[in-house]
Amino acid sequence: MTILSRSYLLGAALVMAGAPALAEQNWDMPTPYGDGIFHTQNIMQFADEVREATDGAIDITVHSGNSLFGHAEIHDVVRQGVVPIGEILLSRLANDDPIFGVDSIPFLAASYEDAEALWEASRPAVEQRFEADGLTVLFSVPWPGQSLYLRQPVTDPADMAGLSFRAYNVATERLAELLGATPTQIEEGDIPTAFSTGRVEAMITSPSTGANARAWDFTSHYIDTQAWLPKNIVFANSSALQALSEEQLDAVMQAAAAAEMRGWEMSMAETAEKIAALEAGGMEIMQPSEALSARLAEIGEVMTAEWLVEAGESGQAVIDAFRGD
Repeated sequence: MTILSRSYLLGAALVMAGAPALAEQNWDMPTPYGDGIFHTQNIMQFADEVREATDGAIDITVHSGNSLFGHAEIHDVVRQGVVPIGEILLSRLANDDPIFGVDSIPFLAASYEDAEALWEASRPAVEQRFEADGLTVLFSVPWPGQSLYLRQPVTDPADMAGLSFRAYNVATERLAELLGATPTQIEEGDIPTAFSTGRVEAMITSPSTGANARAWDFTSHYIDTQAWLPKNIVFANSSALQALSEEQLDAVMQAAAAAEMRGWEMSMAETAEKIAALEAGGMEIMQPSEALSARLAEIGEVMTAEWLVEAGESGQAVIDAFRGD
């Protein structure tokens, strides 16, 4: 925990003990991402709409870029009531419960349409799990889909065999293995050097990350697989919400519903904009071939089955609902 976080924790505890109404009306909201990220821009608009709808009775101050609490702290400080509201990447909680990682299973929901259907199927289970921690889900918005970056075109899945594939967690290591590639641990900041020196020849990441890293300087082909669309989730301390008047609570929930709809539209616009930037940089934008799509679908089935071993009956219920079984 940072010095700022410890100081804030003590100060917030004193404020809440002496004047809880003030803490409920003046809400500090930590988020992990900077002001230039569309998620943060959407949240700032959400805060403005809540402020306007409540005539300033609920004033949400957005603390972006890990400036108040680090990403790893946000879930706990909202749960503890230190701050009433926050945002995190949902799959960061997958170690607490596999249900939180369902949106990060490769090739289970590989489009915005499928990602929306998966969120509809999984939201009740996610909400129930948050409620067990005294938290209320407000809204969730996806990042652009994860797609393949390569130094040569790939249409036959066999062409992936033996390629050095950038991995950054257990799931991407497993994905590389199932593709027949060789997983190689590379941190995000080392990606350009790793490609230029031949340590890696392929990776999977979002068009946002690729464009921001100027991927055209070290790769040549982008295959639009949208392997998974991981979501950020905005949630509140349930006690803080219960302390609001009926009109105030309704204003918060209406603003949350609007933010979710707007956020999905912003994510789709971000995808189109960043893919266009990759193309403008000189990359060839490709759709996966029929053979590659078939192999990726098979990999999705394998990794879904492996996830279900951990997720059990609750996970099976989500998959069944998603697939209409």
